[in-house]
Amino acid sequence: MAVVEYREEGGIAYITLNRPEKLNAFSDEVGVAFCEALYRLNDDANAQVGILSGNGRAFCSGADVRQRQMRAKAELEKLGSPAGRGGNFREPFFRSVNSKPLIAAVHGYVYGLGVRLALYADMLVAARDAKFQITETPRGLDSTAFWMMLTQFTSGNFATDVSLTGRTWSAEESDRHGLLTRLCEAGEHVKVAEELARDILKNPPLAVRAVVSARRSMLHEIDVKAHAVGPRGLHLTEDFHESAKAFLEKRKPVYHGR
Repeated sequence: MAVVEYREEGGIAYITLNRPEKLNAFSDEVGVAFCEALYRLNDDANAQVGILSGNGRAFCSGADVRQRQMRAKAELEKLGSPAGRGGNFREPFFRSVNSKPLIAAVHGYVYGLGVRLALYADMLVAARDAKFQITETPRGLDSTAFWMMLTQFTSGNFATDVSLTGRTWSAEESDRHGLLTRLCEAGEHVKVAEELARDILKNPPLAVRAVVSARRSMLHEIDVKAHAVGPRGLHLTEDFHESAKAFLEKRKPVYHGR
């Protein structure tokens, strides 16, 4: 069973996260498969727009804590981050030759890396049951990029609120702050994304891609700046390890600021 599904129909590429038993948490395997799906969208002559969604009860619950965040410290030092070296979706997203629009159709949990995927997508459709959270903050990781992107798309106060507190927020709150392209009823997110995709397909592809290319260029600048100013080595701290361990042990973490 593919952990990321890809199919094209009527000019629309459907990229679907397919690890429902783990709430579509990103493991190394999922990361690599997702990158391949983005490359496939780029190269698919029949597809002019993509829709990204998730099977099961969630869009994406973030990184696989057990597989990625419980790596040994020596391995984390060698890899440079919990995500490791494989499945860096920034590469196919920012450096694709054909900047085809991607619509994120989200529901259920949209946590951590799931939020990042949603923000990278060119349009965002959310079902009313969607819940968002920047889990990087309570996990002891750097959420600078999230704050910068949310500041670009919403108000600075809202971006600072959810980045510092690490609290969850609803689809309705996302819509009030202008983060969504469309808010829809539960179960309708892919259907609404398809409606948007068909509207896009009415236009000349190169004109559409020009807008997408400009938007991604702006996002890339944010990404580069966040990497330059953000703190280093938080994945090697005791607090990061304690957070991941407490999550798996289903207990309240105890932090010491080191």
